[in-house]
Amino acid sequence: MLTLPEKLLFILLAAFSLYYAYQGFARVYRAVRRGVPEDRFDRLPERIGRALWLTLTQKTVFKRRPLVSLLHAFVFYGFVYYLLVNLVDLLEGFFLLHARGGLWNSFNLLADLLTAAILVGILGLMLRRYVVAPRDFTWNPKTPLHERVRQGIPRDSAIVGAFIAFHVGSRLLSKAFHLAQTEPDPFQPVASLLAGALAGLSPGALALGEHFFWWGALGSILLFLPYFPRSKHIHLFMGPVNLTFRQEVPGALKPLDFEKEEAKFGAEKLEDLSWKRLLDAYACIMCNRCQEACPAYTTGKALSPAAIVISERYELNEILKDFAEGKESPRPLMDFALNEEALWACTTCMACVEVCPVGNEPMLHILDVRRAKVLMEGEFPAELNNAFRGMERSGNPWGIGQDKRLDWAEGLKVPTVEEKPHPEVLYWVGCAPSYDPRAQKIARSMVQLLNASGVDWAVLGRKEKCTGDAARRAGNEYLFFQLATENVETLNAVAPKTIVTTCPHCLHTLKNEYKDFGGAYRVVHHTEFLAELLREGRLKVEGAEGTVVFHDPCYLGRHNGVYEAPREVLKGVGFRLEEPPRAREKSFCCGAGGAQFWKEEEPGAMRVSENRYRELKATGAKTIATGCPFCMAMMNVEVAQDEAPPEVLDVAELLAARLKA
Repeated sequence: MLTLPEKLLFILLAAFSLYYAYQGFARVYRAVRRGVPEDRFDRLPERIGRALWLTLTQKTVFKRRPLVSLLHAFVFYGFVYYLLVNLVDLLEGFFLLHARGGLWNSFNLLADLLTAAILVGILGLMLRRYVVAPRDFTWNPKTPLHERVRQGIPRDSAIVGAFIAFHVGSRLLSKAFHLAQTEPDPFQPVASLLAGALAGLSPGALALGEHFFWWGALGSILLFLPYFPRSKHIHLFMGPVNLTFRQEVPGALKPLDFEKEEAKFGAEKLEDLSWKRLLDAYACIMCNRCQEACPAYTTGKALSPAAIVISERYELNEILKDFAEGKESPRPLMDFALNEEALWACTTCMACVEVCPVGNEPMLHILDVRRAKVLMEGEFPAELNNAFRGMERSGNPWGIGQDKRLDWAEGLKVPTVEEKPHPEVLYWVGCAPSYDPRAQKIARSMVQLLNASGVDWAVLGRKEKCTGDAARRAGNEYLFFQLATENVETLNAVAPKTIVTTCPHCLHTLKNEYKDFGGAYRVVHHTEFLAELLREGRLKVEGAEGTVVFHDPCYLGRHNGVYEAPREVLKGVGFRLEEPPRAREKSFCCGAGGAQFWKEEEPGAMRVSENRYRELKATGAKTIATGCPFCMAMMNVEVAQDEAPPEVLDVAELLAARLKA
């Protein structure tokens, strides 16, 4: 098909294109390598297999926006197949290959149908972006953004969209012109349909058209390849890589090494981020799903997880050559990706991590910057001072004396480890049930249930201290280190078979983060433990009536995957469950996490807790059931301002109230 000069020209253009594309990808690789080392290479075959499965099934994409996800799937599956299609087209142009008849029929049919699917998908996506223009593509005016983002994303999307449409459209037209010169092919129905419309053209025009659009299809690849590493389309490669190195426990943080001399803690600049965070920036699809799921952004705050990662990407592209060569980045992250309001608005609910189709972890970017602010600059919201001081001096953020730790149990039969040095079950009470008057009722209900079940259990009593969750999420890693070290020493001496906790934040820290400090335990949430007791028949209950809506706590659900246990307990008691629109992995935050409970909420359209409370109340359930003392406290803030509120009770309270005598 191609003349000898054309073949030589194509080879020359391909060499230039591949060289400049290689240079671009190599710079991206070196830039990512600049990140702080982080070990995510364990169980690599399993990681690769999982990433391939998630990519090929598009499972992470279809979590939200089903219609948009379908359009994206058309483009994705089409492009995967087009790796083979383009190769065959190249061989047809260079050699005497005629891909018609026999085994080629199946190839041609799939290529033809996927060509149409790609065009439907990309045109639909472009129509959505530039004509429908939903809120997904807008930004809160308060949201900090890299100066090139607002104009850069539409321009980049237009270039990528135009390339895909032109490339695939040219291939379709090339085949249509070819079929118009021969005969329709039932295995190329779309191209044959177009060929019918071209039947009136002269043989010369048809041959020229086939030739021109062959060059349009494959030549456009050569033109696009050098731009590829700078475009959003790079996520086609980086997305699967990013999914491969996704953190096994997404919300678990890694400790800092405080013994290093002249160590720099946290992230002030791009080079202070780990290589996985820099990879996040290049894997980002810029779909803003994380922004849509973020409770801070949803309620009018400045924080947008998408804006952070996208801004990092644009800054990296702007300084890529120098950065890849090892030069220092010119400005801190707080100058182009974040501001103070956005930094401290994060509730660490992990909705941004859970919803991301390519395994990005924006929440961890934020916590890296918080660490730098607290540990290197000593800057944080003034209200956190009291919580930090209380944890440091009294072992709890309330700052109440350690000698008061067991006052909640007055009048109850509560064994301590002094009486039972090695109980089978250790009830980790937590700070809120120990000191907060409302949360103390949860602990008292747990005592009633544990005693009724006949299990061998005890509490640490005055030996128990805060796990340090709030300190760590606020960036005060050193304070967390002190608390974790002390608690692990205490727990290792007791060596319980099972630790039960009523607070999901304690659950997460004890189960997933104390391992790094020498504390490996079986830790279960109280709803999981109560569900076990009910299944084993160790708790007898009287049937209940009425409707209950369960609020999934972020640290119980998204962070630790516990969704069924609390529902099993409530159903076991006899309640009829109502489900809010945002439930389970889509649950909306109460607003207390990420140390927000200990500081004033950033200004916005409404409180995060108000947004969630309205949704739960709208289900019409008579009772809001919680599985977290902090969620309960936030719901009660809203109850206090409501004339006809539902009752807010913990799952343990609802179960204890229906125990058979």
